Amino acid sequence: MAIRDALLHEYDHEMATTRRLLERVPEQHFAWKPHEKSMTLGQLAGHLSNLPYWASAVLGAPFFDLAAGADMRPKEPASREALLTQFDEQVATARKLLANCGDPEMLARWSLRRGAEELFTMPRITALRSFVMNHTIHHRGQLSVYLRMHNVPIPPIYGPSADEA
Repeated sequence: MAIRDALLHEYDHEMATTRRLLERVPEQHFAWKPHEKSMTLGQLAGHLSNLPYWASAVLGAPFFDLAAGADMRPKEPASREALLTQFDEQVATARKLLANCGDPEMLARWSLRRGAEELFTMPRITALRSFVMNHTIHHRGQLSVYLRMHNVPIPPIYGPSADEA
């Protein structure tokens, strides 16, 4: 089995689960945050909706340079509709790249840099699992707590939630 074939099943499942959570983000609470050092609800949701972009960054070039001028700070979306549109676009673009990626590309080295400083280098498959999948799961967990604090019913994630069987 090709690496992409194993990864695509997981990717589809995790992205569908993430979308169900993003669908419930209340626009009226975008500016709320649980602590002064935390992201706002809108920033967290915006960050989560942009994480599939990293599949494009990892598969589209041998490295990503944080010093190249791209502002990667989490941004609050204009609306829940804009949030979902961004997420859907990023997920679709990343999926196409994943579906067309062979094992040699998955095993090729990829680096994250800040100018001349190399922060790390790892196989693309590892970067995809870390930057896209694990990162998404991590922030999805945060978002579910933010939503719970606003009494928003949490959808099933890895089985029934306390709100939905």
